[in-house]
Amino acid sequence: MTSTARIKETVTTLNGRRPHLGLVCITASDEVRYRTITRTWLLQFKEAEQRDRLRDLYAANIVRLELALDFCIRHQIGLYRITSDLFPFADSDVGEPLLAEFAADLARLGQKATEAAIRMVMHPDQFVVISSESPSVVENSIGVLAHHAQVLDLLGQPRSSWALLEIHGGKSKRADALIDVIGQLPHPIRSRLALENDESAYSAAEILAVCKAAGVPMVFDAHHHIVKEKLESYEHPSVAEMVLAARETWPDPAWQLVHISNGREHFQDRRHSDLIEIMPESYRSVPWIEVEAKQKEVAIAKLRAEWE
Repeated sequence: MTSTARIKETVTTLNGRRPHLGLVCITASDEVRYRTITRTWLLQFKEAEQRDRLRDLYAANIVRLELALDFCIRHQIGLYRITSDLFPFADSDVGEPLLAEFAADLARLGQKATEAAIRMVMHPDQFVVISSESPSVVENSIGVLAHHAQVLDLLGQPRSSWALLEIHGGKSKRADALIDVIGQLPHPIRSRLALENDESAYSAAEILAVCKAAGVPMVFDAHHHIVKEKLESYEHPSVAEMVLAARETWPDPAWQLVHISNGREHFQDRRHSDLIEIMPESYRSVPWIEVEAKQKEVAIAKLRAEWE
């Protein structure tokens, strides 16, 4: 079955069912853990040895990616966020050529995910700021996004918002610049790009306006929203309003994805709690939810049990 056919089948299966809950990168247990290295550690070696060590790390992390897919299959988790640290330094002169060596392995894993109806997305880190006033920061950010898009291409994932690249708006009060940069992004990036509201630079309403102007989907995060607006409940009318408004930015409403987390020490605490104790009622109508809780799969299992 082709990737497009599998997507249609997955969306059809979802109709009338509870939302898919997504696993974010690793498990709370040691079952899915990726290797990484620091720049300082890598640079102590000569270039040839740097390549050997990166090659070994990439091979090990591909094994771990398959463990993650197997975990999702066993636990019937339909969405997996791939770690941004899957291939450290793959956007460098040393690491970039190495990815081609693993093309066949990545293609096989991408096919495995497609056949298992697992949607794969990525969320580059906070250092990706395409709205920066600094041209070099924008250039570097686009380079990071290009690497993530390359990984999704190697995994055979579609160039659409099904295989999402999620980022924040970045530098505040730079909406026009953000829209302009998005319009100039290469197709492998722009076709997958989505923007998420945050608790400091871009409110939900502000990022919604950018998404509409730039023609990209909005990933609504209810917790960022209540922190930003200092709300006392996920049942504040603006939460349900933003869920519906964000849905209109998606090319297919059945692809809409949102984030959920709870405050660690109190409701408006920015830090994520171990589990999800409070879920917006409006999220029950959303097809895909990334669960950003510290206890990962434990939080997913708890929500499923409660929703049963």
